Amino acid sequence: LYSGFSKQIDADEYVKRVEDNTIMDVLQRYEVNPGDVFFLPAGRVHAIGAGCFIAEIQQTSNITYRIYDYDRKGPDGKGRELHTELAKDAIDYTLYPDYRTHYKAHTNATVELADCKYFTTNLLDIDTIMVRDFSDQDSFVVYICMEGKASIRDNKGNEIYVHQGQTVLIPADTDVVTISPVPGAKFMETYIG
Repeated sequence: LYSGFSKQIDADEYVKRVEDNTIMDVLQRYEVNPGDVFFLPAGRVHAIGAGCFIAEIQQTSNITYRIYDYDRKGPDGKGRELHTELAKDAIDYTLYPDYRTHYKAHTNATVELADCKYFTTNLLDIDTIMVRDFSDQDSFVVYICMEGKASIRDNKGNEIYVHQGQTVLIPADTDVVTISPVPGAKFMETYIG
């Protein structure tokens, strides 16, 4: 996975590197492992390499700027459209020492992975019943089961059983959710707020 830059560049160098196919030389490359988290605010250059299985949480947006396409060809035999000039002004060229989100997992606790004005995402690694109170929220909640299996029951008596790889959308008018792992489960929990 590529996230951010590995050295300081500016807009002019970015354009030059796209033109001469060396942009990948200045992107920060990460070997990824299960549980890795990267928060990618708008403007952060990133690419997902082969073999990565990811859960991507994002704000609603219909804008993506493709700055490089590995010289791939479309069905017509031509290269796909790049958005070099549009992206030039949108890219955040700030250099950071590490673009990975560091967190400490805790069993049977809510661990915040990302919190921004568009969404909050938490990790729930549970081996006992967990009750989540959303009565003060005005948002739907999405649960992605990353490991194990569990039942999810709301305060209205609705219940569903989920296992690894399944996603559940909890409506915004739900006040309380009870998650009962069998025997343990790991979830990503996301809501607006």
